[in-house]
Amino acid sequence: MDHPSSCFASCGIIAANLYYAQPLVGPISSALGISSGAAGLIVTLTQIGYGIGLMFIVPLGDILENRKLVVVSSLLTAVILAAAAVVRSSALFLTASLFIGLGSVAAQVLVPYATHLSPDAVRGRNVGNVMSGLLLGIMLARPLSSMVTEFMGWRAVYYLSAGVIFMLALALATVLPARRPLAAIRYPALLGSMLRILKTTPILQRRAIYHACVFGTFSLFWTTVPMLLTGPAFHYSQKAVALFALVGVSGALAAPVAGRLADRGWIRPATGLALALVIVSVFLPLFAQDGSIAALIILVISAILLDMGVSANMVLGQRAIFALGAELRSRLNGLYMAIFFAGGALGSATGGWAYAVGGWRAALSIGIALPALALIYYATEKKE
Repeated sequence: MDHPSSCFASCGIIAANLYYAQPLVGPISSALGISSGAAGLIVTLTQIGYGIGLMFIVPLGDILENRKLVVVSSLLTAVILAAAAVVRSSALFLTASLFIGLGSVAAQVLVPYATHLSPDAVRGRNVGNVMSGLLLGIMLARPLSSMVTEFMGWRAVYYLSAGVIFMLALALATVLPARRPLAAIRYPALLGSMLRILKTTPILQRRAIYHACVFGTFSLFWTTVPMLLTGPAFHYSQKAVALFALVGVSGALAAPVAGRLADRGWIRPATGLALALVIVSVFLPLFAQDGSIAALIILVISAILLDMGVSANMVLGQRAIFALGAELRSRLNGLYMAIFFAGGALGSATGGWAYAVGGWRAALSIGIALPALALIYYATEKKE
């Protein structure tokens, strides 16, 4: 197996750990005695751990040997997943959830690592391939955990993931080449440099804002569409919602295409197209609220277009920022991911609130406004 292919599969397997719990909040809460008011912490703490890892672990890729960093993080994650499968205490499980998110940032260490291993002429293509693997992992995680839970119980999800991550860590230790960064900088100085990098890197600022907006819409859509599908308009079961989530998987195919366009120097026009796709994807569902077959078809098309636009824009942004310097790639990636991750959290929160207050149309209005703002900002970008 070649190195980019190894990163492709690994990113998806690791990133999936962030999303396994989302459809399992109910059974986990019941089993561990977590109140309905605190049940959201199961997912939230994992996301918080991931955010912390983006800021404090991913930048280590600029100063520590990359293969060792990925392998050690993965082994620790496997141990924590196994612990989450056996604990009977809600406090211990929630603590494990935090550390599952923290360890899962190994996927974001692999992305710039794959960039280092790629020649410049195909760097965008390889980044796109790796990111499509990551996105596939994210999109398949929810329906996969739902199906495993249906037949084996929710604890089996964590047991199986622990075993897979452990085997993956051993495989990566064997397959990946060592890469020791040349930068000689201490960890406190490394962290201190991140604010300076953010302030002095306009491309990072711009690309992070673009993707914070579209990822906000992505999170809003996938937070609220299950409410629509299980509500009075469609009356779908949770299994049907899980099957619907699978349709978005095809959108990940846009990631390697975007990478190839970036390699040809078409980052700017491809970005405009990606932003336009996201806007169209959340405009179409305004006409899909009556529970009919036609409405379902519109939602399917919207989901595919949304995931295509988000996948493409993510890769275009990473290709742009990774060109800024090999010695900064892990810090750049950590900042980029942390900023748009915050946009996703905001989109999910405001989407849930808007749906509760004003219904599907109100949520979609916010979903349209976010990429529209990104497109307006994009119009100010100077042609190179």
